[in-house]
Amino acid sequence: MTAPAPLAGLNTKEDRADKVWALRAGLNVAALQCQFSPFLGTVPNYNALLRQHSDEMAESFKLMTGYFVRTQGPRIGQRAFDTYATRANQSWASFDGQISFCNKAAIVGRKALAIPKGQFAEFAATELPALRESVNQRQEPILLPKYEWAVVPVLTDPCQGKRRCR
Repeated sequence: MTAPAPLAGLNTKEDRADKVWALRAGLNVAALQCQFSPFLGTVPNYNALLRQHSDEMAESFKLMTGYFVRTQGPRIGQRAFDTYATRANQSWASFDGQISFCNKAAIVGRKALAIPKGQFAEFAATELPALRESVNQRQEPILLPKYEWAVVPVLTDPCQGKRRCR
């Protein structure tokens, strides 16, 4: 999947909130999609991230909701925000890039826990491109089947040139 199209007319605070919201969405999807490996720790990392950076997440939600209300009006704005939030989450879903995405999300999630409160927006702006890129990566070559490893014997037709073959 590709990243959602950039939003037009964001002010500086809204732009930062958009990055926080996008990274939060990515780590949320990772917590759901990457449970195949408990070693990645995406669920406990995400839950700890929400506790640690809850103020910035709440502010991001408020600013992004406000952006859509400001640009599209109160009634349509709320629906537009809901669509935006859904697309933000869906943009992280990947089958081909799941392994690279889950690996990168685990790393980013652990790094996020070391970020002091109030500095998550800067962290999101820095880490978002690499996490986004991980969604578009194919599986590591070592994980792909290598068909040239299979030995296929040369088969000849034992009935070639015969009218009947038993």
